[in-house]
Amino acid sequence: MQSLFEILMLLLNVLWFFIIAHVIMSWLINFQVLNTQQQLVAQIWYGLNRLLEPIYGPVRRILPPMGGIDLAPLAVLIAVAALRIILVNNYAAFV
Repeated sequence: MQSLFEILMLLLNVLWFFIIAHVIMSWLINFQVLNTQQQLVAQIWYGLNRLLEPIYGPVRRILPPMGGIDLAPLAVLIAVAALRIILVNNYAAFV
């Protein structure tokens, strides 16, 4: 069962990394540091969007419109952090 705990923590850590990378990349694209006309940038951006949109979509439906500010990544990061805390606090159930 400890393996299950470690796999869940790994998946949450990977998700955390992808969300942070997506947020930073969106800032760089919006400030025109990165150009989506470049093939590599476009492929990474498209891949991150395809990966994270199923997670962001339901969160965006719940959150009220904020006038152009997307708080879905922040809400998902908070949820991931909460899940990590819950898993760590219930570690005894996995051992």
